[in-house]
Amino acid sequence: MESFIWFVSGHIWEWIFAAVMAALTAAYRGIDRRLKSEQQKNEAISAGVQALLRENLVDNFNKYTEKGFCPIYAKESMKKVYAAYHDLGGNDVATELYKKLLDMQESDTNG
Repeated sequence: MESFIWFVSGHIWEWIFAAVMAALTAAYRGIDRRLKSEQQKNEAISAGVQALLRENLVDNFNKYTEKGFCPIYAKESMKKVYAAYHDLGGNDVATELYKKLLDMQESDTNG
């Protein structure tokens, strides 16, 4: 028994270091798991917001194409929507619709 106590007391710093390293490793793994989960949620939110912005661009394009014109206030609003959409990585058919929307006349010439 005395040799066991002597062994433990002679290597106490190694035991403490091993315990601290095990605790730090466990903490790191937990943080890493939570970080990956949050990253997946953020990507899903970003994709969802991008889809909503794309839908808004398409809806407004259809609305103002039917009217035959697009008022300046709507164009200004669409510029902000498109900027957010583009910042989220959107750059497809909605980009062409956005450009066509900006090229529309700003008032109804039919009165």
